Amino acid sequence: MARPTNKKELQKLSRDNYSKLLAYINALPVPEQEHEFPPQTLNRNIRDVLAHLHAWHLMVLDWHKIGMAGQKPEIPAKGYSWKTTPQLNEVIQKRYSNIPLSETQSLLVHSFEQLQVIIENHTDEELFEKKRYKWTGSTSLGAYLISATSSHYDWALKLIKKSRKGR
Repeated sequence: MARPTNKKELQKLSRDNYSKLLAYINALPVPEQEHEFPPQTLNRNIRDVLAHLHAWHLMVLDWHKIGMAGQKPEIPAKGYSWKTTPQLNEVIQKRYSNIPLSETQSLLVHSFEQLQVIIENHTDEELFEKKRYKWTGSTSLGAYLISATSSHYDWALKLIKKSRKGR
């Protein structure tokens, strides 16, 4: 499916890509789910990838909460710019590195559901009209949600598959 341009497409692609990712992971034997990726990857295993997704879900949830209250959220995070997201991602990886895969999966499920509520509670116009909200700058709320959901799940699945082949 092409990049979503309306709420229905965003909901569908978000759920579909999320389901594909989880189905792929759940089909792997447990030792495979916990296997380390090749050394050159920041995210060292499936747990790290899911924690990365969860952390970005939380950031988007925070941006939305602050932005919709009429304030300006610090995007992507306090002390970071889009140019320094690699450093932010390193902090995320370290923060979640000692959490078991099963707990990380539970965290992801919860934050995924929270983002789905946000999508559900907005109209097509609220999601996809550029510059509608001051806090989203020149883009749309939908663009942030696509990046944090359907596009990110697609990235995660490709990374996991590539890392499994790279051994």
